[in-house]
Amino acid sequence: MLYYLFDYLEKQFQFPGATLFGFLTFRAALAMILSLLISTIYGKRIIRFLQKQQVGETIRDLGLEGQQEKAGTPTMGGIIIILSTLIPVLLLAELENIYIILLIITTLWMGTIGFVDDYIKKFKNDKEGLKGKFKILGQVGLGIIVGATLFFHSDVTIKEKLPVEVQQEILAEDANATPSKLFKEEAKSTKTTIPFVKGNEFDYAKLVTWISPGLEKYAWIVFIIITIFIITAVSNGANLTDGIDGLAAGTSAIIALTLGIFAWVSGNIIFSDYLNIMYIPDVEEITIYITAFVGALIGFLWYNTFPAQVFMGDTGSLTIGGIIAVIAIAVRKEWLIPVLCGIFLAENLSVVMQVSWFKYTKKKYGEGRRIFRMSPLHHHYQKKGYHESKIVTRFWIIGILLAILSIVTLKIR
Repeated sequence: MLYYLFDYLEKQFQFPGATLFGFLTFRAALAMILSLLISTIYGKRIIRFLQKQQVGETIRDLGLEGQQEKAGTPTMGGIIIILSTLIPVLLLAELENIYIILLIITTLWMGTIGFVDDYIKKFKNDKEGLKGKFKILGQVGLGIIVGATLFFHSDVTIKEKLPVEVQQEILAEDANATPSKLFKEEAKSTKTTIPFVKGNEFDYAKLVTWISPGLEKYAWIVFIIITIFIITAVSNGANLTDGIDGLAAGTSAIIALTLGIFAWVSGNIIFSDYLNIMYIPDVEEITIYITAFVGALIGFLWYNTFPAQVFMGDTGSLTIGGIIAVIAIAVRKEWLIPVLCGIFLAENLSVVMQVSWFKYTKKKYGEGRRIFRMSPLHHHYQKKGYHESKIVTRFWIIGILLAILSIVTLKIR
């Protein structure tokens, strides 16, 4: 809203300083500052409100050190993250941008699913919360909306470089030719970025055209299925990671900041040309959303680090997972998720491996056996006697290393 106000003031009255709002970097920095202020200043008030409503965490006795001390800590703190993200975005972003619209829908959609789940747990005294099939149904619904929009919407395009011979001809005629002259016109495409292959690009259409070229018209089905899988996997991964103070919020901030770098360079024709990566018009506006999101997560960490004054609950964990998944798909870096979101992946796999092995050994030997002392993975280290602050800090360090590796993979071909 402020973006449009200052744009009007600049065009109509040449209002001093109004041109600043035309700069992406200025709005991104302002979004982060604003979200930090909202989450830290008003976060405390939200925590007090949750305490008054007796929205306290119910702790199951898992035999973990310091576990019972957490009983009664306010949950549903994901509301802090959601509000602190959306307010700066509504004020500073171009709201007609299709990527911003999708992220707002994602935040509200996943936030609602998580809120209903937390509400049932706390106010209906049902420890199971929202039934798993309804959660999955909600995630599938979002996946269909996001996948169909990204595939069919006319504003979702890429620009590919002209053939090398044509580029050389243009540069021979004009050595100072701008990067924009070296690119084709905007076009719809099912291409995405994939590491470790020639050109770092892969076309989803190839998943069906290898059978018959005529099947290309059905590529949208494949794309939507992949989108559903990614959103479901990442949101559930974030949900499982939210088990000890500060782990999910800190890890997500690292992931989101890395995606912010991808969004910024992918939406800038000069940087995408220089780095030789896919140029995606209009996607740079996501940077505003990401900086607001990162600011909200860091502000939330003020109250969520050990010993936590508030937990995000499913309201927060499902939402941040959904946001991360949609951003990755929008900037066409979803194939980097296994690396970038390696912490989420490890947490997911630890549960799958533990449950599968327990069932297999129980059927074969009559007694279930475990791979880990407890799953998800962070509980395994708690059982080994590590303090949760040490576990969280080390997971953050691993998250930073994975983020760096994700960036490096763009140049490994």
